[in-house]
Amino acid sequence: MSVNTPSSSVPTGASRFQVHVVNEGRGSGAAMSDSTDPPHYEETSFGDEAQNRLRISFRPGNQESYDNFIQNGDAAKTDTTFHAYDSHTNTYYLQTFGHNTMDAVPKIEYYRNTGSVSGPKVNRPSLLEIHEQLAKNVAVAPGSADRVANGDGMPGDEQAENKEEDTAGVVKFGWVKGVLVRCMLNIWGVMLFIRLSWIVGEAGIGLGVIIIGLAVTVTAITGLSTSAIATNGYVRGGGAYYLISRSLGPEFGGSIGLIFAFANAVAVAMYVVGFAETVVDLLKESDSMMVDPTNDIRIIGSITVVILLGISVAGMEWEAKAQVILLVILLIAIANFFIGTVIPSNNEKKSRGFFNYQASIFAENFGPSFTKGEGFFSVFAIFFPAATGILAGANISGDLEDPQDAIPRGTMLAIFITTVAYIGVAICVAACVVRDATGSINDTIVSGMNCNGSAACELGYDFSRCQHEPCQYGLMNNFQVMSMVSGFGPLITAGIFSATLSSALASLVSAPKVFQALCKDNIFKGLQFFAKGYGKNNEPLRGYLLTFVIAMAFILIAELNVIAPIISNFFLASYALINFSCFHASYAKSPGWRPAYGIYNMWVSLFGAILCCAVMFVINWWAAVITYVIELSLYIYVTYKKPDVNWGSSTQALSYVSALDNALELTTVEDHVKNFRPQCIVLTGGPMARPALLDITHAFTKNSGLCICCEVFVGPRKLCVKEMNSGMAKKQAWLIKNKIKAFYAAVAADYFRDGVRSLLQASGLGRMKPNTLVIGYKKNWRKAPLSEIENYVGILHDAFDFEIGVVIVRISQGFDISPVLQVQDELEKLEQERLALEAAIKDNESEEGKGGIRGLFKKAGKLNITKPAPKKDSNINTIQSMHVGEFNQKLVEASAQFKKKQGKGTIDVWWLFDDGGLTLLIPYILTLRKKWKDCKLRIYVGGKINRIEEEKISMASLLSKFRIKFADIHIIGDINIKPNKESWKVFEELIEPYRLHESHKDLTTAEKLKRESPWKITDAELEAVKEKSYRQVRLNELLQEHSRAANLIVLSLPVARKGSISDLLYMAWLEILTKNLPPVLLVRGNHKNVLTFYS
Repeated sequence: MSVNTPSSSVPTGASRFQVHVVNEGRGSGAAMSDSTDPPHYEETSFGDEAQNRLRISFRPGNQESYDNFIQNGDAAKTDTTFHAYDSHTNTYYLQTFGHNTMDAVPKIEYYRNTGSVSGPKVNRPSLLEIHEQLAKNVAVAPGSADRVANGDGMPGDEQAENKEEDTAGVVKFGWVKGVLVRCMLNIWGVMLFIRLSWIVGEAGIGLGVIIIGLAVTVTAITGLSTSAIATNGYVRGGGAYYLISRSLGPEFGGSIGLIFAFANAVAVAMYVVGFAETVVDLLKESDSMMVDPTNDIRIIGSITVVILLGISVAGMEWEAKAQVILLVILLIAIANFFIGTVIPSNNEKKSRGFFNYQASIFAENFGPSFTKGEGFFSVFAIFFPAATGILAGANISGDLEDPQDAIPRGTMLAIFITTVAYIGVAICVAACVVRDATGSINDTIVSGMNCNGSAACELGYDFSRCQHEPCQYGLMNNFQVMSMVSGFGPLITAGIFSATLSSALASLVSAPKVFQALCKDNIFKGLQFFAKGYGKNNEPLRGYLLTFVIAMAFILIAELNVIAPIISNFFLASYALINFSCFHASYAKSPGWRPAYGIYNMWVSLFGAILCCAVMFVINWWAAVITYVIELSLYIYVTYKKPDVNWGSSTQALSYVSALDNALELTTVEDHVKNFRPQCIVLTGGPMARPALLDITHAFTKNSGLCICCEVFVGPRKLCVKEMNSGMAKKQAWLIKNKIKAFYAAVAADYFRDGVRSLLQASGLGRMKPNTLVIGYKKNWRKAPLSEIENYVGILHDAFDFEIGVVIVRISQGFDISPVLQVQDELEKLEQERLALEAAIKDNESEEGKGGIRGLFKKAGKLNITKPAPKKDSNINTIQSMHVGEFNQKLVEASAQFKKKQGKGTIDVWWLFDDGGLTLLIPYILTLRKKWKDCKLRIYVGGKINRIEEEKISMASLLSKFRIKFADIHIIGDINIKPNKESWKVFEELIEPYRLHESHKDLTTAEKLKRESPWKITDAELEAVKEKSYRQVRLNELLQEHSRAANLIVLSLPVARKGSISDLLYMAWLEILTKNLPPVLLVRGNHKNVLTFYS
């Protein structure tokens, strides 16, 4: 904030002050210089942040001038001990790098969420504090000034700071231990050791590499999308669920999060059963079976999962150490294989098809050789689960030091390393081992035998009988090829153990973490129990137990061949949504989508999503269908429940973009009478204050036109704007909660009419601009101040000036239920205080007298129990004196009358003046609504007594051309006759208090009366419009006669010509016209056609 100083306060020869980090003391030599440099602009030096203090040094003669500036300028005036270079007093927080301003420099603390574990949130000075005149006496809490100046927090941030201190012992992982190790272990599964040789045997080296490449394409694209989403803001715990839910919203996130957590839990059982099967095979070889193969798998699997649970519950640090050990074993096993390929083969291994690296074997195995029932896609379906596991690191995002850096780096590097390993193993094993081998060392080629041309034959072995009978060895037949090829076979078994156990351990950790994040968001209300965490790391112990129970259940089944494809599809569905999330966020073009990881493309992400969906059907079509059905069901459930969360999802951003595009496209469409619809501004004030007015308007705008509930705040702008902004979201939320399709808009103005005028001109967007003003009838106009009446009638004049139609609605009880709402609010507060006090007393009694009455007051203080101060002349006391129960009952019933279904009856339309058809269109729209569909239209029009039948036929013809159904048409021929004396007398009594009666005074007195009371009704005016006054009174007589029993009356609104009809006379017309009638809509269109009979 720049400060302009008056020239009188600073000598002309003085230069402006400088800001430096200098030694303590006002008059130190360091701060004073003998230099006579010419005047120059101020410069700011930022020293070591650890010092946390900024000092001001002055050129000769400047210090006194600056002191004068502080005292005479518009700066803050505090106690006499405050100086601009003083950083010790409590007012130092008013300065930013030495300037006397509250403007704050950018810092990360201002952008944190409340309760952030990464540091305390600091509140920057509000725009109001910067913009408004600074208070002369600034009260600052002791010690808070230095904290704010140093960026340590604001008063009241102690709770956040304590939370930060509590996280001091939390174990966090870097990108290697947290992401790289986990992803590599999860991707390198059992498939690497016992299925990869078979896959390359079936598909050949060429197609085998393509299969690996296709699988890696899916995972790599998903990895890029994951990296982009993970670097678009701070990532909390929850892994795939967190990434999807914060991108696509709770509907997608909640549905995929639940099945993803379940998939991880069942995956624990799959990996443990794989481990148990390997152990059981070893027991078979050594003839050491415990019971039988199936039960042995159950026993070993149960023991294993209990041990893994113990490691997980012991803490993430122990689990990470176990993962590192398992990775070392796995790397040794892989290295052992590559070493084995170069160790010269012996006769036994040759008989089983292993001949070391041979060009002839490579050439023979390059092409495919699918056995019966196998093909490219079936082999791909078997291999693809081996490439999954890329989210193992992301799933523990809450335990990473820097998820934004760790997830992209660790995930993409893991994909690269494991891909190289898969391709390397596939090529090496296919270049060393033939597809079929007998295992007999006697099947050698002897001289004189014909060679069948195979690579084995060229190398001296005849395996031709494998073409006629099954063989046990070779790539196609032996799943233990890698053990045979390796330098030391048991290491491959250890590698299998490591792969299965590490994957099981990773899934056992991932499932509870994802599930806990899902439960914390409270999307599924019944799962809140599992949100609780324990210890410094917020460990989800309850989630661990649930995962353990699920895993044990599937381990005891011991047959996972049916569930395995579904689990694979669950993972693929997660990958598809992550890719779609990245595409969707990019496509929505939200300014908030700014991923730090730039190596991604929205169309590539979309291709990855489509590819994932295709792979789901390739792996197993029925499992894909089941996955989609489950996900769709959960999506519908979450959508129906509408969780109260707002994460700024790309779905919201795209909704905005779509709405904006549609609004812009609508501006290119010319208006046409066939597309006319009432688009209303409703002067409801707060929408909950006049529900009946909003209900009747909503009845003819719902699903067809624009409806804006408007409120004008009158008074000092500062207070009005604050009140307006604080209630904006609450009132729009009320509309949504009550399923009212309307917008809320408010303005602050010095006068009510000015505010409405602003709304009439500026509301709406493009073609979606209001064309009709809906306002409640001013029931208390006779008791209201004259200014309110002038404003009310002036609003009608303004609407007509802007060519906007007007609808005035009148009901017997009036619309404003604010007194009722105020009573309800006060009663609710009293009830809450009573319950809080009872709870405090109960707690005190449960402590068996400990602490005595002082303890009770202490607890009551914590609950903010205070005795409500009596309010003088409050609305509550006034209403209570009016028998509040009876008063409220009538008002509440009247306010809800348009919410009820209207029974069989009529809507009487008195279409007296042609206003373009709005008077007829509104009741027609009402008859289309469910609540009004049983009401028939009766049309009343004026006519000549001697032409009633002709005019009735003419009106029926017009209505039929408009395709508007009606029950009856009445031609009223006696509108213009004088009303009876009793009715006219009522009207005269109505206007009597407002008449000037100047005709009975002399000219001078009459002129004086006109000057003193220009708002009164003059005799000349009353005589000039006497016929019109007769008409209003006569119309009320006719309405009483014909429409007293109608459900609703729609009547042409008389227009008061500006300058001719006084405000009070016009209000008297409206009063007498609508007196003692059912609900009345006084309607006047803008005299432009809203109906047409052309197609």
